[in-house]
Amino acid sequence: MRFAPLSLFSFLLLLLFTEAMINPVDFLALQAIRKSLDDSPGSNFFSSWDFTADPCSFAGVYCDGDNVTALNLGDPRAGSPGLSGRIDPAIGNLYALTELTIVPGRIMGSLPDTISHSKNLRFLAITRNFLSGEIPASLGELRGLRTLDLSYNQLTGSIPPSIGSLPDLSNLILCHNHLNGSLPRFLSQTLTRIDLKRNNLTGLISPTSLPPSLQYLSLAWNQLTGPVNQVLIRLNQLSYLDLSLNRFNGAIPGQIFGFPITNLQLQRNFFYGVVKPANQVTIATVDLSFNRFSGEISPLLSSVQNLYLNNNRFTGQVPVTFVDRLLASGIQTLYLQHNFLTGIQISPAADIPVSSSLCLQYNCMVPPVQTPCPVKAGPQKTRPSTQCNEWRG
Repeated sequence: MRFAPLSLFSFLLLLLFTEAMINPVDFLALQAIRKSLDDSPGSNFFSSWDFTADPCSFAGVYCDGDNVTALNLGDPRAGSPGLSGRIDPAIGNLYALTELTIVPGRIMGSLPDTISHSKNLRFLAITRNFLSGEIPASLGELRGLRTLDLSYNQLTGSIPPSIGSLPDLSNLILCHNHLNGSLPRFLSQTLTRIDLKRNNLTGLISPTSLPPSLQYLSLAWNQLTGPVNQVLIRLNQLSYLDLSLNRFNGAIPGQIFGFPITNLQLQRNFFYGVVKPANQVTIATVDLSFNRFSGEISPLLSSVQNLYLNNNRFTGQVPVTFVDRLLASGIQTLYLQHNFLTGIQISPAADIPVSSSLCLQYNCMVPPVQTPCPVKAGPQKTRPSTQCNEWRG
């Protein structure tokens, strides 16, 4: 049987269709992913996913040749209802995938272990969903992974040591989950951001577990313990540090006040000792409240815009440099309540700027000026003399 020759137009159409179609493995993987996910009410993300057309034209699908290289699932615009359902294990069949993101929604179930089959994956972000179960240890096989963001989910278990072994990891964001156990040792020398706040992490932090490349570190709202002096002195590139609401203890190194930090949060721990900056502190916000720091307040802290030293054991006079900075609007917040301070050289008629907040109550002095204090500071203006005498003794 002889077939009529194709016209030039038909040949070109066939050639174009053939070149546009992705490989069969990726095609089937996308079909499986689509069957396991749905648009939440109000979302129409999947309206373009018509499998009679070229999948490379689907919303959120990006191709290089006949391979899917990026998959961004869900409408990225703020306030999008997102997607619901579960992540099909077939997602691991997208072998050329370098980027996978899923916008906030109601994705449930565990993270498929098969994701580790996408060996080229560089960026993995599935945030503000309802993922549960443990983080697959097989993610450590993604040797080129640079960003891992599984924040705001319901993940449990410990952080696999294999995650810490990823050589090119730059950003690790696992905050707002239910992770437990201790921190693994992180080997990447390009790691700049770790955010693990609001989990159930426990144990000590080894001095060598965190690389000096870190610029952002948040371990707040966990149950971590022990001293961090030797840990912190190595992290001299930090611009943000939040260790609040843990059970850390010991002294803090004066060197950290010279780091390029803009925000230092150490409140609600068991730190103790004298706070000794080496030079004038240029950090915008320093919160050392609810610890056990003692000794006199260093005048080098007077250049901090928002300073929280309340609920400690500081003694002596408040340095006059604080008064000068406060009256010149250089200090926005100065909380000194619930210490053992004995005086401050400020006139009762001093005009404190409305943009500034000063609280002095419950110290070993009668506050010379009456200023609004937080409700949690309590109604008592002065600490009982018996406590002050015992502390001096």
